[in-house]
Amino acid sequence: MGHNHDHSHSHAATGRALIASIVLTLGFVAFETVAGFRASSLALLSDAGHNFADAFALLLAAFGFYLQSRPANAVKTFGYHRAGVLAAFVNAVSLVVLALLLFYESYRRLRNPQPVVESTMIIVAAMGLAMNLFIVWRLGGHGHDMNIRAAWIHMLGDAMSCVAIILGAVAIHYTGWQKIDPVLSILIGIMIVWSGWGIIQESLNVLLEGSPKGIELEKVTGGMRSVDGVIDVHDVHIWSLGSQAHALSCHVLIEDVPPSASEVILRNLKAVLCERFSINHSTIQFEHVLCEDPCAMVKKK
Repeated sequence: MGHNHDHSHSHAATGRALIASIVLTLGFVAFETVAGFRASSLALLSDAGHNFADAFALLLAAFGFYLQSRPANAVKTFGYHRAGVLAAFVNAVSLVVLALLLFYESYRRLRNPQPVVESTMIIVAAMGLAMNLFIVWRLGGHGHDMNIRAAWIHMLGDAMSCVAIILGAVAIHYTGWQKIDPVLSILIGIMIVWSGWGIIQESLNVLLEGSPKGIELEKVTGGMRSVDGVIDVHDVHIWSLGSQAHALSCHVLIEDVPPSASEVILRNLKAVLCERFSINHSTIQFEHVLCEDPCAMVKKK
């Protein structure tokens, strides 16, 4: 009961943090856009675009967070675990698209440098840094939820871009080299792609039902074969339902024993899967002789 209460409290706190982050980010986007135009700073405008993508990312994260907490039903028998993964994938792809736009605008500004107002860049970037660090803290780190981690990376990346803008504004003030502004924009774009690429790979792996990150098929089958009464394990499939929910189906060869004995083996197998590999959803079919592919049997007939 205490564990469920803590989980519910943490869930509600994360939901409130997401909503507060969306409101803060949208307000800052409007302010930074106006400041960027007034300072003629592509870096600030790029960061405003990044912040707008952050707001969209946070909105998707909040929607995915809400969906993945809904219970299973007659249609969605596994529940909505993958809603958060899908939100993470869309967020990460939006990061890459944003980076491509930044690269294009930076190229144009490199060809035609424009003077910028360094003081405005520093003030606005400092405000953005404070806001993004606050949101990063409120989201509580990246954790194990891919959806929240994608939003967390969005905000951390924007905090880093604010630091880059501040340093760039100082460099422009002392060197007068206006091309630092579009160069900063390119660096921000590279950082955005880097931060989003890992989420794209991980979310695609879940959506395509690949083996969960950190779980090796050989170690899982080895652990199952070590259970007393298990002769062999084959036809093993492992996939992720969501960021933290993993599933397995397999065939297990055992001796021809009474149901009471096979029940003990089944409990021990599920304990190994849950405790050693965090696989909580398993479908295990017992066999007393090695099975033959049913499709092959039909062809023989």
